[in-house]
Amino acid sequence: MSLSAHEDPSAAGQAAAALADAEHREAKRYTPLIRTAKITGVAGEFLCVVSDVSATGVSVRLFHPLPRDKSLKLEMPNGEQLPIEPVWEQEGRAGFRFASPVELSRVLSGHSKWPKRPIRLNLDMPATLAGLTGRFDATIKNISLQGAQVECAARLAIDQRLRLSSNILPEIVAKVRWRNGRYYGLIFDNTFQFADLARIAAFAQGIALERLSA
Repeated sequence: MSLSAHEDPSAAGQAAAALADAEHREAKRYTPLIRTAKITGVAGEFLCVVSDVSATGVSVRLFHPLPRDKSLKLEMPNGEQLPIEPVWEQEGRAGFRFASPVELSRVLSGHSKWPKRPIRLNLDMPATLAGLTGRFDATIKNISLQGAQVECAARLAIDQRLRLSSNILPEIVAKVRWRNGRYYGLIFDNTFQFADLARIAAFAQGIALERLSA
């Protein structure tokens, strides 16, 4: 088959190469990344799972509706905080653009100058501690899948076993691991499921969970 006067084989080859290169760059732009994290803002702190990330943005799995803050940060497990801006939200998922340039290799590597530890959500949740010596009012200051920090005026003993509960928190058996004045570190006998803790914390911080699907 002969070429017409307008069909330049060299130009066609260059166009095909450019298209292939663009497709390759696009394929590399989004990197799958299953990593737990938290979103922080004026409304509070909320658990999420980072599902993929690029040089310009990130998408996450949610367990409740997104807080309506316009200025948010994504805190990775290594403690690095990335300013993000909401772009879209669908049921159970949301996408964000980075508000400032990020070093993608650093995000993907997860390296940090801080010791690795479970993600903690800082909040103020009224609670009750119950044990052999009585029942005491307390405030949960932060919580993770494995434990919590509480503030309590009562004098509690190291290794003392207690039942921690609140109006939105199921009763949890815990042990006192450390004490610092009115503050105590508790370790749970049974750990939370990630999604369950995400929903509990969201409700405690004013997110309406009735919009969630099963």
